[in-house]
Amino acid sequence: MRKLSVLVLLFLILILTTNFTLPTEKAYHPSIEGTWELINRYNYDGVNVTDTLTPATGFSQIKMFYNGKVMWTRYTPNQSVEWFGYGTYETTDSTLTERLEYMSASMRRIANEHMEWRMELQLDRNRYTQISLDEDGGRIASENYRRID
Repeated sequence: MRKLSVLVLLFLILILTTNFTLPTEKAYHPSIEGTWELINRYNYDGVNVTDTLTPATGFSQIKMFYNGKVMWTRYTPNQSVEWFGYGTYETTDSTLTERLEYMSASMRRIANEHMEWRMELQLDRNRYTQISLDEDGGRIASENYRRID
């Protein structure tokens, strides 16, 4: 009986001194890969949102990100101007960089020399925002998207 008591006591000490840790759930890291639809735009005063612009009825802007490639298109009813582009992209936790390889003539007219756009990125599971910045890092405008696939 004494041996059994000693064994039980040792077993309890072992249990009490063991550091039990529950398996931790792997932190979710959202991915920009997928298909996104523009829901609205914001204008900024450098820091704060000053205006929200919602798309007109029938307007559609879709972006697709997959395996380092980006493609986007914009449809504006009652306009003959085409807007589309295709290229590569890179993301960090806070930036999105797009380098277009080809684009519509209307886009080419407003494109910068390197056809590269570096934007602030805010990304979660089903929404993302790309924010255009000025030379000093102040916010100019954003496009706000929701995941559709």
